[in-house]
Amino acid sequence: MHLERILENAIFASRWIQVPMYLGLIGALLVVTVKFAIEFVHLVPQIYAASENDVIVAVLALVDMVLVANLLLMVLFSGYENFVSKLDLKGHEDVPTWLGRIDVSGLKLRLIASIVAISSIQLLKGFLNVGTLGDRELMWMTGVHITFVVSGVLLALMDRLSEREHE
Repeated sequence: MHLERILENAIFASRWIQVPMYLGLIGALLVVTVKFAIEFVHLVPQIYAASENDVIVAVLALVDMVLVANLLLMVLFSGYENFVSKLDLKGHEDVPTWLGRIDVSGLKLRLIASIVAISSIQLLKGFLNVGTLGDRELMWMTGVHITFVVSGVLLALMDRLSEREHE
């Protein structure tokens, strides 16, 4: 019985092995932020010479990076809370309303929704730059996007069926 208790405690403590990965996600968030700043600074001086299409594509790239940053934050917060330890943020005025309320199932749905949004932006950028992309590239981009959309719908359906089973 004593050995079993030690083993269970070791297994439970192993969740802390993920902490370096969450620290890595903080680093990735910094990288995305720096890249966003570089792209923004690069965009501003070219605003007068750029065509409307070029500005839209550049702004979509910025929106894309914001969505990736949001995705990183969701995975960082929710993953840490669901798999490592609860965040002790009682009384902090800036705690997001969704924090502590997203379970693994909700996280999967939010992740796939973010991926679909990012894919949508990439596809829109592709269609705005249709002159520089071939039909084959646009076809692949569309196929990948449709795959993400269908995967999201199937994940949502599976979660709904799972919820009904538990009720």
